[in-house]
Amino acid sequence: MRLIAVDGPSGSGKSTYAARLAEELGAALVPTDHFATWTDPVAWWPRLLGEVLEPLWCRREARYRRLDWTGGLPKLGEHVTVPVSEVLVVEGVSAARRSIAPRLDEAIWVELPDPEERLRRAVARDGEASREHLRRWQAFERGWFAVDGTKARADRIVTIT
Repeated sequence: MRLIAVDGPSGSGKSTYAARLAEELGAALVPTDHFATWTDPVAWWPRLLGEVLEPLWCRREARYRRLDWTGGLPKLGEHVTVPVSEVLVVEGVSAARRSIAPRLDEAIWVELPDPEERLRRAVARDGEASREHLRRWQAFERGWFAVDGTKARADRIVTIT
């Protein structure tokens, strides 16, 4: 299975880009938003690894319980099945993290250079009540990306205008 990660800051257009890419490639798509929450932005990775990546690497269907991003609780009755496919796209903040880099076939960094525009887009997507959460999230992700070196390891950089 080819593994492609689409990473970059919130509000940059990752989800839209990844959905188009997955459709073009006939790939399965797993958003990290199904795992992350406001209070757990990146530590959920072992769950994605155990419930999604490892079964698919063994050519077995994967199944996981989707979390509600805002509350951090499982969405009732929402189990997601990921079929075995030739290509898997994992999309979201930390999808191309250093710990998975050796297993990635491609790391794509998606960016929108203007942080205020990214915030505006994210608020439009998540609602005005999310604005302060998003400000904290954007501060966290700046630190995460600096320490992880995500952009520097990207195979491709896509700039959204």
